[in-house]
Amino acid sequence: MTATIRNLEGQDEASILREIHSALHGLKFGSVEITVHNGQVVQIERKEKFRLQPTTKNA
Repeated sequence: MTATIRNLEGQDEASILREIHSALHGLKFGSVEITVHNGQVVQIERKEKFRLQPTTKNA
């Protein structure tokens, strides 16, 4: 797991919405979690799930 530190201080609402849009882009299965502290967005976390299909064995 990796974390990218971005400075959100002083960013306007449009910048935060772009970050959220970026986290959602291309996501097929999973979730985006937005953490708010004292009325400020402090973290955006993207969790993506990959589901694998079981292989079938031929008789």
